[in-house]
Amino acid sequence: MNEETPQIVQDRLLAARVAGGDQEAFDAFFKEYFPRLFRFTLSRANNDPDLAEEIVQRTMCIVVRKMGTYRGEALLFTWLCQICRNETVALFRQRRIEMSEDLPIEDHPAVQAALESLHASDDRPESAQRRDEIAHFVKTTLEHLPTKYATALEMKYVQGCSVAEIGEAMGVGTKAAESILSRARAAFKEGFRSLWDFEPGFIVD
Repeated sequence: MNEETPQIVQDRLLAARVAGGDQEAFDAFFKEYFPRLFRFTLSRANNDPDLAEEIVQRTMCIVVRKMGTYRGEALLFTWLCQICRNETVALFRQRRIEMSEDLPIEDHPAVQAALESLHASDDRPESAQRRDEIAHFVKTTLEHLPTKYATALEMKYVQGCSVAEIGEAMGVGTKAAESILSRARAAFKEGFRSLWDFEPGFIVD
């Protein structure tokens, strides 16, 4: 990522505070990123929550020691995910566990909605390649979203749930669920633009 975004600046400041031993900053960092790393890791840990939690805990220990090396060349979460990937591979090799492949792209939150807008009736190879590229962009963007937003998008666009059903699952009213969905769509678009520098033409209604 060549252009420095406000998120990069914020990430760098948080990392510097954590590296400097600021307990309040560490608490905020842990509260924000542990659940997101857990969600990121779970599918890569054969959907074993105990194994995923262990990997994320090991990752966090490594991250705390390395936080002073974060320079903001990528989003903090992207940096964390790379360390987490490496730790996953290392642990699986150590325990001789067979690592499953990543989940199929069509199983990820909101990807179906994104791909539906691209399918049309055009079967040319370049169209298929374009769909694959968009699928990759969508998957990576979703991995950067807070859990609540990704869950809302998954329920709406993959599971086909109504706003009322989403609200019930989240323990909020319909109005609050509509607000969460609205913020989730906005966060997806903002995240997509910041990562890829072009406007996503999906998840708009």
